[in-house]
Amino acid sequence: MEAVVYQGPHDVDVEEVDEPEIEHPNDVVIDITTTAICGSDLHMYEGRTDADPGIVFGHENMGIVDEVGDGVTTLEEGDRVVLPFNVACGVCKNCENGYTGFCLNVNPGFAGGAYGYVAMGPYKGGQAERLRVPFADFNALKLPEGKEHEDSFILLADIFPTGWHGTELANLQPGESVAIFGAGPVGLMAAYSAKIKGAAEIYVVDRVDSRLELAEKHCDATPINFEESDPVEQIKNIHGGGVDKGVDAVGYQAVDPDTDVGDDAYDPARENPAVVLNQLIQVVRATGQLGVPGLYVPSDPGAPDEMAAQGRLGIDFGKFFEKGLKVGTGQCNVKEYNRELRDLIIQGRADPSFVVSHRVDLEEAPEMYERFDNREEGVTKVLLEP
Repeated sequence: MEAVVYQGPHDVDVEEVDEPEIEHPNDVVIDITTTAICGSDLHMYEGRTDADPGIVFGHENMGIVDEVGDGVTTLEEGDRVVLPFNVACGVCKNCENGYTGFCLNVNPGFAGGAYGYVAMGPYKGGQAERLRVPFADFNALKLPEGKEHEDSFILLADIFPTGWHGTELANLQPGESVAIFGAGPVGLMAAYSAKIKGAAEIYVVDRVDSRLELAEKHCDATPINFEESDPVEQIKNIHGGGVDKGVDAVGYQAVDPDTDVGDDAYDPARENPAVVLNQLIQVVRATGQLGVPGLYVPSDPGAPDEMAAQGRLGIDFGKFFEKGLKVGTGQCNVKEYNRELRDLIIQGRADPSFVVSHRVDLEEAPEMYERFDNREEGVTKVLLEP
């Protein structure tokens, strides 16, 4: 079968790989109908992780069950399912407490597993024609038959729950104000989640105009372009002071607009891994709360300095303490939210598909990786169809 395989920094290719097979009675194998390129994939694509060539990418996956292991009791051939990017066992202490992103059984020596991602276990990715799903009864979420809401349902694999998770980490309440840094797919989903939850004011910070336009149009957000002036001052001037809550949907490759290096906005020399966290510390009012679903890593081979290479950041903790702020961090436990978000989509109360900009054949993955990595105008979320 064909799959998207990592070759090295800035290089993926579609090539033939072995078909997946049932390896355990609790497995199913699905025919992929839609998979997606995630911003987290770009960290590997850019060589900013310890990923080795040969990884089949793809942790955002949905499809039709084609083979069923003897131990599976709730799924059958022909079922349409979407998969959390987390691979979880369902029976360990963390899974029983709802922390499926930190499963203790699926990845020895590490809390948490995922499809097609470095250090997240032996699970092949789903940017392919077929995919093995372990612990399928627990991990697969059934969807209505047919093809309706395909572009929305695929977002249940990661970015819609992760955006929602960002607002949960910040403990966002109805009527509150929130500043969301990053208008990529997760940032847009955080803003959309804030709208659904009844936030009174939503500010979204980015530099890509097309993404800011989506935030304004679909999330009722006030767009803030950080290249124009200090985003903290922009928000405070509009809001009249600090906002109630903040969300970091950027992570460790945050760009510092005050770094004057060349013309490329995404030149690694412009990176400051702590800049968004420090801006949130400034913009959130005293006793407010931050949610950090943006990815941070303990090791970054392409970091701008030695400290950042070790995952150590220059955070303004003194100001954080002085203001009595709280913070929630960590990857999303997708199963905590995906069933309810699915039902919002089915009932027409949510339609996150506005974030999708491209649906293309799997063979176009190398080109779309490059365009997404370049943050081209109009490239927000790319879906691949094997």
